[in-house]
Amino acid sequence: MLHVKNIGDGLELFKALGSDVRIAILKLLLKEKELSMNEIAVRLGITNGALTSHIKKLEENGLVKISIERGSHGNQKLCSVAEDKILIEIESEENQHSGQIYNAELKVGHYANYEAYPTCGLATTEHLIGEVDDPRYFAHTDRINAGILWFTRGYVEYIIPNLLPEGSRIDQLTLSFEIGSEAPGVSCDWPSDISFYLNDEWVGMWTSAGDFGDVRGIFTPGWWPPNWNQYGVLKMLMINHKGTFIDGMKVSSVTIDHLHIDYKSTLRFKFMVPGDALNTGGLTLFGEGFGNYNQDIKIRISYSRMS
Repeated sequence: MLHVKNIGDGLELFKALGSDVRIAILKLLLKEKELSMNEIAVRLGITNGALTSHIKKLEENGLVKISIERGSHGNQKLCSVAEDKILIEIESEENQHSGQIYNAELKVGHYANYEAYPTCGLATTEHLIGEVDDPRYFAHTDRINAGILWFTRGYVEYIIPNLLPEGSRIDQLTLSFEIGSEAPGVSCDWPSDISFYLNDEWVGMWTSAGDFGDVRGIFTPGWWPPNWNQYGVLKMLMINHKGTFIDGMKVSSVTIDHLHIDYKSTLRFKFMVPGDALNTGGLTLFGEGFGNYNQDIKIRISYSRMS
């Protein structure tokens, strides 16, 4: 997901999308998934020279990615859509909060509490941690180095660092993470209702479509089995004075004010697949060195002085 934090930062992106030809390219790639430069040019009836400049503009703005396929008749460039969502915040940070920003990042293995049921496991970028489908290994000392974890139902709970200056109030809490379902093996059609909690308060739910393994994750290590989960989707959860949002869509009316959190608060954030969920399809969290985004759980806290 491309995230434009204020409208001024999106100028080049808006220019890239302000072309009928480039929109046609994106529509074609969304339909066909992947095409060579020659195939795109033929389908759209334009020259290779003209197509090259359009593809370059889309690639520079993170909308299209290019890979090289090596064949007996030479190399060819293959194009595909890089991001399937764009979130644009119309208001600037200054207009939203008139405050300060605190950023932090948590490794997916840096949870403080857990409950996991098979199928389950965790791994570093180099090896599995213990044995798969044995929840005892979620307590292994090497878990702090985990770059991926998964379970069918249960939860992992993290303590978000809260090092805000004395006298600060929290105006907005934002978390970004790569996530998916957990199927025995892989299945792109494996829905899972994943709930999110802050300090034991339910703040929202998102349904993952599947446990994706149709292609290898861009950053997934080479030793990782091909029939295991390969990548997830990048989600952004935001709690502010207006409610709780996922990728800009409101998912609950729970506000930051309702949670009563400030610079003194312990912040415990939980990812959970409850046993009574409508779709109990498990959970996989991808961290740095796995999946398609090469990131751990990113946290952004907007804060201001208490009045």
